[in-house]
Amino acid sequence: MTTQMDDGDVDILERRQVYRGFARLDVFMLRHRLHEGGWSTPFERELYDRGHSVAVLPYDPASDRIVLVRQFRIGAHAAGFPSWQLEAIAGILAPDETAEQVARRESREEADLEIGALEPIARYLSSPGASSESVTLFCGCTDARAAGGIHGLRDENEDIAIRTFAASDIPSLLADPAAANALTIIALQWLWLHRERLQRLWSDEVAAR
Repeated sequence: MTTQMDDGDVDILERRQVYRGFARLDVFMLRHRLHEGGWSTPFERELYDRGHSVAVLPYDPASDRIVLVRQFRIGAHAAGFPSWQLEAIAGILAPDETAEQVARRESREEADLEIGALEPIARYLSSPGASSESVTLFCGCTDARAAGGIHGLRDENEDIAIRTFAASDIPSLLADPAAANALTIIALQWLWLHRERLQRLWSDEVAAR
């Protein structure tokens, strides 16, 4: 018979910071209750902590097109994937911001796009075995007609190219190793299922252009 467990069944014995830069790396010594009862022996886990993220997939219901950003990613490079990844727009949530504010701010910074209505997709853990990061993911109504160019903050070494695709390209994008990152895959799959509903939902916003 297994035991129902919650956060109270984790015993943190020690937490020490071993690195602090753009992100923080901590080492935990802990134990937790076991499914069959009793406690585990103490063990170590490393935790990568860089805060929480917000991402938005810009979608133009009038033209049935999506906007993605293309930028260099060291994780993709190290893992043997294409080093330049196609992604939904994303950024880190600051303590004084809402997720919606981040989605709109990052859309301006990374793509020079204005986002209208936002539709929630999901909030999920990006890699719960080693990271505390969560991602709040939206689809955002935009006008894709002027999307393009190179954007990003130079003082953050951002070099971001804008790409637009027909929504009908989503199946091929889902099979593309250059778009093999979780937030983009989740957003594209969600839009594939919901785009006709969004076209109806956002019809007034499109008519007001």
